[in-house]
Amino acid sequence: MARISKAASPAIDASMLRNPVVFVVDMVNGFVKEGALADPAIAQIASPIRELIEKTSARVWFINDNHTKDAAEFASFPVHCLKGSEEAKVIDELADVKGNTLYKNCISAAASPQFGEMLDSLGQEPCDLIVTGCCTDLCILQLALPLQSWINQKNRKDTRVIVLEDCVETYHIGGVHDAEFWNEAALANMAANGITIASFVK
Repeated sequence: MARISKAASPAIDASMLRNPVVFVVDMVNGFVKEGALADPAIAQIASPIRELIEKTSARVWFINDNHTKDAAEFASFPVHCLKGSEEAKVIDELADVKGNTLYKNCISAAASPQFGEMLDSLGQEPCDLIVTGCCTDLCILQLALPLQSWINQKNRKDTRVIVLEDCVETYHIGGVHDAEFWNEAALANMAANGITIASFVK
């Protein structure tokens, strides 16, 4: 569960989901186990993400940081998740999950050349696009908002973007980046943009 102080959002279970697609964002070693931006508390969401995938038999897209050595992002963040490094690998707890992978060299998956290909793969049928992983206020936010904009632009009224509180988390650095504050701010931002915020019934 994301570090938040408010009451849990309305519950949703597998029977309420339509043709689900689960996006697993940045559940890589560099955000969970090692490196300048790793927060071990993020590991707690690995089990709920796996359970969600198994219970729904969802299609899966991994969205992974895969930075070049000269990444412009490193002007704002410490060096992390370099292409080919251990940091860039999906954590062991989810490494055996079968799915497609989109690689990105910045916070937003929407900037990746693969983003259009990923959208095309969703097809025309109604579906629920479930965004999981980290970080709630960064890569989660910047995937969920473009997905919602795509839905609105295409008038896909039968397609939803869903963010599950128990399947997202952000990092905490005292006095610098408060996990509880940024989780709550990001979830509120997404809700204000028409994204469904829920908790998953185990």
